[in-house]
Amino acid sequence: MTSRFPIRVPQHGVRGRRRVDCIGRMVMRPSDWEIASQSAFRNPILIFQRFSISAFSVSIVASALLLNGPAIAQITSPDQSAAITKTALDYIEGWYPGDAARMERALHPELAKRMISTDPKTGRSQFNHMGAMALVQHTRDGGGKKTPPDRQLKELTILDRYNNAAVVKIVASDWIDYLEVAKFNGEWKIVNVLWEPKPKESGK
Repeated sequence: MTSRFPIRVPQHGVRGRRRVDCIGRMVMRPSDWEIASQSAFRNPILIFQRFSISAFSVSIVASALLLNGPAIAQITSPDQSAAITKTALDYIEGWYPGDAARMERALHPELAKRMISTDPKTGRSQFNHMGAMALVQHTRDGGGKKTPPDRQLKELTILDRYNNAAVVKIVASDWIDYLEVAKFNGEWKIVNVLWEPKPKESGK
């Protein structure tokens, strides 16, 4: 039985949205994407020009970010090496001559200075702890003066820094200190010290 309303398919088999024409026949209308695709085949230069402009715009934005990156980093993270070095020097240079005021200036009140040593009798590890006030008092008592001036080594290296935290290594005369330094109320203070004595030289 023949349908009263035959469906007419476009000659090239282009799929699209269907609609009913004025006489009630079902016909196919190409979709917008298909129309754009056909236009691109007829005028590929136009599509290339649009893509080129978009790619050029992206490259301009990327270049601007790369060029301004160091400037932004410099503003948000200024170099604090000098201030960190000053705090570390207050610590080690305060220790040797017994300058308790300079040592105290370098320390946070909640400082913990620690060392893991070995008990010579048992061979087991021991945990040694010293607080800020004990270290200041030991400095005042002249513990650093036992080291002759010609042996008062103080090689200082800032190992790392991130925002308001830093790690500093000090190679001293008979030991090595690892300082954890933090910015506290605008000033760099030593909050932790882990230290290790150097092996004793033979004949001493």
